[in-house]
Amino acid sequence: MKTLLPRRTFLRAAGVSLALPMLEVFGQAADTPPQRALFICNTLGFMPTALFPKAAGRGYKSTPYLDVLAAHRERFTLFSGLSHPDQGGEHACEMTWLSGARNPGRDGFQNSVSIDQFAARKLGHVTRFPSLALSTDGPKSQSYTENGVMIPALDRPSELFARLFLKGSAAEVARERRRLLDGASVLDALADQRAGMRKRVSTADRDTLDRYFESVRQAERDLHESRAWMDRPKPEVAVPPPSDIPDKADLAGRIELLFGLVPLILQTDSSRILSIVIQNHHGIPLIDGVETEHHNLSHHGRDPVKIAQLQRIECAILERFGKLLTALDEQPEGPGSLLDHTMTLLGSNLGNAAAHDPRNNPVLLAGGGLKHDNYVAYDPADNRPLSNLFLRMTNALGIEAEQFSSSSGVLSWD
Repeated sequence: MKTLLPRRTFLRAAGVSLALPMLEVFGQAADTPPQRALFICNTLGFMPTALFPKAAGRGYKSTPYLDVLAAHRERFTLFSGLSHPDQGGEHACEMTWLSGARNPGRDGFQNSVSIDQFAARKLGHVTRFPSLALSTDGPKSQSYTENGVMIPALDRPSELFARLFLKGSAAEVARERRRLLDGASVLDALADQRAGMRKRVSTADRDTLDRYFESVRQAERDLHESRAWMDRPKPEVAVPPPSDIPDKADLAGRIELLFGLVPLILQTDSSRILSIVIQNHHGIPLIDGVETEHHNLSHHGRDPVKIAQLQRIECAILERFGKLLTALDEQPEGPGSLLDHTMTLLGSNLGNAAAHDPRNNPVLLAGGGLKHDNYVAYDPADNRPLSNLFLRMTNALGIEAEQFSSSSGVLSWD
């Protein structure tokens, strides 16, 4: 009779550790591969006429953009008629695509928690990184805390690789542990002052303080969990660290390099919640046949020359997404593949970028063990809340939640 081993088994020798892949000896019934969620947003949208079929249903006729993903047709569902209510402000809806907060860009606006952080908080520190916010260009992300504070994105694949897989020297680890301990002691001191301060302020200020100290308490819990992970070996991977692409005009290259790390992140169970924002505001993209800046092309004014160039850019993005799906699908995990256990969402905060229209968002959901090969079209004049789909995804993660943002229920299309 075979003896089952715990899933978190490592091989260790002379200070070297190696995380093992999913093996039968771990016991499938006792340790089913976890479900994950990956949110990808192309902030300048996709041309609706090149993406959406004319008729909905499982027998939909493909389009130029869907032809790029033809190899994965049975593994994804395309949605139209989804959006968050009360968006607008030109590109301000970039910051609310994962949160659904209303009226971005207006005076006094404060964002709310994004779906990736909502899910990560519910799952807790089951992985070294409860979530990862990534970007193709700069620290701007779509990930926001419960208090509406943006979580800076990682946009350098080399830095991301180092955080995930490279272990520092003994001195560096000691410094990091001291930093965490010092942070905890500061937070403890702040928390001790709460009772005295509450007596000296107004009711409104007490509410503000209560929210603030709740954030402090959560930060303390996070610090405690971070310390626990410091003594656990990082997984080792048989690939060299990536070299960053310094030219920000190389949009396709930067996307592909970042996407290339996603299977490693998921395979090593370093994180189960990822968000990636695709942005491009740096000159003319290095894509054959493109001679104009991306943002300018998104406002094509129905100029066929601009449209042709815009479609080259968007096809390049979809090609990289297709490569990501292939990489996930080719990695075995349990009875299926990594893609079978990863809900992979690609979409945009703009339904029609040429008009800055935040309605009718393009949304494509692949993998995750869901039933696919479908085009689901909701009313273009009366959109369903995008948060309904987010709620469906969180439920698939094993999170029992009845509400997220503007959701009116759980989206069902099977």
